[in-house]
Amino acid sequence: MRYLLACLLPLLLLVLTMVPTTAADGDERCWEMRTYVKPPGKLPALLTRFRDHTCKLFEKHGMTLIGFWTPTDGEAANNTLIYILSHKDRAAATESWKNFRADPVWIEAKKASEVDGSLTTSVVSLFLKPTDFSKLK
Repeated sequence: MRYLLACLLPLLLLVLTMVPTTAADGDERCWEMRTYVKPPGKLPALLTRFRDHTCKLFEKHGMTLIGFWTPTDGEAANNTLIYILSHKDRAAATESWKNFRADPVWIEAKKASEVDGSLTTSVVSLFLKPTDFSKLK
């Protein structure tokens, strides 16, 4: 897992420098990197759920989609999804996640996609903020 995060950090930094979002005065935009590990054979179903439902619902609830990746090497290539979201601030992130999880459309999409079992075995969320020398503020 550390190797995976170490490999993704340069990519994350590159992507974040290309995103034209800046917090307004007094706000502290935050970035969230989430890593999902799936049971064997469940990655296609999870990607389909994101493509068909989850991404639209994230946007509906105020989350900004930055990017989605699957690793290219090792075991993680078959069972891992990594993505980055942006939020106005931590309070907005908390509110967005609360509303997303309570959304009846999400509840139904999750239920329908998991008739044969859960699509994740672990979820790791890391909140990030730019350093003082980052192009992104």
